[in-house]
Amino acid sequence: MKPMWLFSILSPLTDFANLITDYFIEIWDFLIFIGNISAFIVVLVGAILWFTGINDKRGKGLIFSGILLAIIIQYFMFYPPSFVL
Repeated sequence: MKPMWLFSILSPLTDFANLITDYFIEIWDFLIFIGNISAFIVVLVGAILWFTGINDKRGKGLIFSGILLAIIIQYFMFYPPSFVL
C-alpha cells in the first residue's frame, strides 16, 4: 500500500502525461487523414498520366506507390500504437 501523499504529488505529473498522450492521439489521427488523402491524390495523378499517355511508366509507378501507401496507412489504422501510460 502506497502512502496517500504520493498520489497527490504524482497527480499533476499524470495529468500532464495524459495531456501529452491526448496530443499524440490527435496528431496520429491527423497523420492518418493526410496519408489517406495523399494516397488518393497519388493514385489519381498516376491514373491521369497513364491513361492520357503523357508518361506511361511514371503513371504506373505512381499508381503502384499510391496503392502501397494506402495499404500501409490501412495497416496503421488497424493496428495503431498504444498511447497508454
